[in-house]
Amino acid sequence: MTLPSRITAMLGPTNTGKTHYAIERMLAHQTGVIGLPLRLLAREVYDKIVALRGPSVVALVTGEERIVPPRVKYWVCTVEAMPEGMMVDFLAVDEIQLCSDPERGHVFTDRLLHARGRLETIFMGADTMRPAIAALVPKAQFHKRERMSTLTYSGSKKISRMPGRAAIVGFSVDNVYAIAELLRRTKGGAAVVMGALSPRTRNAQVAMYQNGDVDYLVATDAVGMGLNLDIDHVAFSSLTKFDGRRMRYLEPQELGQIAGRAGRHMSHGTFGVTGEAPELDDEVVKSIEEHQFRPVNKLHWRNSRLEFGSVPRLIRTLEQRTDDIWLSRMREADDLLALKALSADAEVMARASDGPSVKLLWDVCRVPDFRGISSGEHANLLRDLFNFLHQHGHVPRDWFARQVKRIDRTDGDIDTLSKRLAYIRTWTYVAQRNGWVQDESHWREQTRAVEDRLSDALHDALTQRFVDRRTSVLLRRLKQKEGLVAEVNDNGEVTVGGEFVGRLEGFRFRMDKTGSPDEAKTLRQASVQALVPQFNLRADRFYNSPDTEIDFTEQGGLMWGDQAVGKLVAGADPLKPQVVAFVDEEAGDDVATKVQRRLQHFIDRKVAALFEPMLNMQRDETLTGLARGFAFRLGEGFGIVPRGDVAEEVKTLDQEARGALRKHGVRFGQFTVFMPLLLKPAPTRLRLVLWSLAQKLDEFPEAPPPGLVTVPALKDMAPGYFAMAGYRAAGERAIRIDMLERLADMLRDKDSRGGFEANADMLSITGMTLEQFADLMQGLGYKAEKGERAKVKATETAAPAEGEASEVAAEPVVEAAPEAAEPAEMEVFYTFTWGARPQRQARPQGGRREGGKPQGERPQGERPRGKGKGGKGRKPEGNTKPQKFEAKPKREKTIDPDNPFAAALSGFKTK
Repeated sequence: MTLPSRITAMLGPTNTGKTHYAIERMLAHQTGVIGLPLRLLAREVYDKIVALRGPSVVALVTGEERIVPPRVKYWVCTVEAMPEGMMVDFLAVDEIQLCSDPERGHVFTDRLLHARGRLETIFMGADTMRPAIAALVPKAQFHKRERMSTLTYSGSKKISRMPGRAAIVGFSVDNVYAIAELLRRTKGGAAVVMGALSPRTRNAQVAMYQNGDVDYLVATDAVGMGLNLDIDHVAFSSLTKFDGRRMRYLEPQELGQIAGRAGRHMSHGTFGVTGEAPELDDEVVKSIEEHQFRPVNKLHWRNSRLEFGSVPRLIRTLEQRTDDIWLSRMREADDLLALKALSADAEVMARASDGPSVKLLWDVCRVPDFRGISSGEHANLLRDLFNFLHQHGHVPRDWFARQVKRIDRTDGDIDTLSKRLAYIRTWTYVAQRNGWVQDESHWREQTRAVEDRLSDALHDALTQRFVDRRTSVLLRRLKQKEGLVAEVNDNGEVTVGGEFVGRLEGFRFRMDKTGSPDEAKTLRQASVQALVPQFNLRADRFYNSPDTEIDFTEQGGLMWGDQAVGKLVAGADPLKPQVVAFVDEEAGDDVATKVQRRLQHFIDRKVAALFEPMLNMQRDETLTGLARGFAFRLGEGFGIVPRGDVAEEVKTLDQEARGALRKHGVRFGQFTVFMPLLLKPAPTRLRLVLWSLAQKLDEFPEAPPPGLVTVPALKDMAPGYFAMAGYRAAGERAIRIDMLERLADMLRDKDSRGGFEANADMLSITGMTLEQFADLMQGLGYKAEKGERAKVKATETAAPAEGEASEVAAEPVVEAAPEAAEPAEMEVFYTFTWGARPQRQARPQGGRREGGKPQGERPQGERPRGKGKGGKGRKPEGNTKPQKFEAKPKREKTIDPDNPFAAALSGFKTK
């Protein structure tokens, strides 16, 4: 005795457990089939049943996937792929409210009207279908399910302030990508779920969200079709969508279907808007919260009793109308449009001349337009398929292999991979149709393998673009209050929990490059906490490191190896600079204090070592009076003072004071008073840094390269730079002050009034050409008069005859003059004379005006020239007219004993 079939309409909002109940009821029967609205959801239900009953008794049939074991008991299908005419004990259709969908509604309506299980039938969906089901299925029993949790409207939120475990819904691919990109920059990333994704890609993306790798999901409205996810909040980025024909506002029941994904089991959920979406109307909010929507009053319908006598007859049956007030003939679907397009093709119409051929043509026209290129391109593909199938009974293997091989590539960006996935879905669909290809099992496996490779590549591309994995992982661990441990390798690379986050440079954390300030803030928050122990360990090691590991730069920076750890700033005393340590605030006060103290010790010892002669001189208590004052004056100049700047002080020093200063290495040069030991490269480098700090320069000048006697005298240098560098600017070049004093010693015996020429020694110690030397001399206050003369050629000398004494100078060999003398070779020479101003304009002895003749000390062992024992000055060399001089009264008190020129030129007056 056959039991009557029971038909149940299980209606209610989302999160009522309807699908779970249907699965339990199906497994209570020997056989069953369940139809689901999405390929993604079908795969999810299939996996659940396989876990309960094993893969040998469960089949999965969708447009692009067909897994049918030999002993099938339970079929999981998309609604379109549900086998027709199959007698099973149980049958269920999910989301039955899609009967009102303009695109697919006719398929769901047909299942509502005609699909039945022998023993039990269940239609699951929204309560809005109650009146329609009651009218069209009078035997149906209604079972209302209540939502397990509440759903509450929370208003508008910025995406950057979106709470965790949220799904943001967009209604276009561009919108979904833009939201996911923003979430990557601000929240570490998001998973992406769209109806066009393959199940493999969708599952991989959902897995990232479910296991907490990312805290956000960006999806199209496909998320509203029964996908069971742990979502706490749903936010709409728009309230309009393109439905295939036009842009329109979403109906309240559509919004409610999507918003209902928030809250799982007993966990409450919230919904709201974000981005440019306006606030929801109060009536719409009330409808969603209370699950009260306008009932469905029209179901889309298309005649399913087709006649295949001819193509025109088939079209007429597809366009047949109904008188039922609940049913509305649907608009032309893609398959009907394709049939009409192919009916205009003469070859197709010639082949479709009988019932089986027309039925074959209709089966071909039902191949979905996965590619979405254009209706014309799709019609051309269908024409080729129909011609192949009609002529050969199958699609040629070589042709089919070329189509698949052309798509089997995993390079390219997201859009390219998505397009290839859409293409392979076409060939997967073809391979799944019985009898359309030879070696069906091979091509089903082949097309599935290509789809899997493309799915994995697309998942990787989506993850790479929309997920900052390290930030999301670190945030998840922080949220779960896991202990994070930072590791720093020898190159300073910092990893936290195995994720590279940046570099530790000294005591500052430099994050890896990120896309935005928000992203950087997130990454820093997750990394710095784990770095605190590393900061302390590094500070201990730095504090105990030797001075040889620390150095200063010419810009006042302080380095530990190749890492910047601080900088110098001016102190109250130029010789006591202060230190600013570069330590991140998160490292703590103890670390900052330890680093600062170690750097201060370093620079104090460096100053003490490099300026030891000068500091010893300042601390010498035996220096008293003027000598002690001059020692501190020299200290203010860091050991170098142009003589013209201290002419009065030098003049007042007696021989005893000078001798005491010379014991400390002070040299009273004609141009500079300096300490030769402080001219070495290391003190010079530090002196320039300390001087730059005292002068408050924005950019510190660099020290000249060691070993150069002269350097270019750049015009834009800060006043006083060349003296601090150990040079004196003269003309276009600057000469080192110790070499300048050697040059001054050579000039002592020269006739500076009558004029003299440069000799080889002068050019040698300066390393200059004659023209450069002339410019130098002019810079020192001399006049340089250029002239030309015949160059004297060196002639050979006669060798001494054998037996003659070699001490006798050989006489030059005189060559006979040629008949026609060649033009003599000319040479350039310079005559140098002192270019001082007239005596009456001179400053008092011991000093000089700008450009005045230098004063200084003679080389040791040389007698002073000028004033003799009798108190009379000698006649200057080169004077053609002898002049008489007489001593000026009381002049001797002002003569600088270290200045030979002062004695010669200042002690007498012309009669």
